[in-house]
Amino acid sequence: METKRTFAALTAAALSIATAAPAANIVEIASGDERFSTLVAAVSAAGLVETLQGEGPFTVYAPLNDAFEALPDSTVETLLRPEKKGN
Repeated sequence: METKRTFAALTAAALSIATAAPAANIVEIASGDERFSTLVAAVSAAGLVETLQGEGPFTVYAPLNDAFEALPDSTVETLLRPEKKGN
């Protein structure tokens, strides 16, 4: 049952991004939706904001905050460290 709910949430998120009002870029779309705040932080920490604001096309797997929260403790914090940039 949990898998179905997670899939439904991801599908809903994907649909909401796909049907959102036209935005300039992926970063703008994700930044406008609180459910993607961890993804936005990760994109920023990785130094990818400028790239994703450029011309695409881009395909981005956009996990919701809930997906990041399901990771083992301190995983997200480790991934957001400055020394992880570009790795």
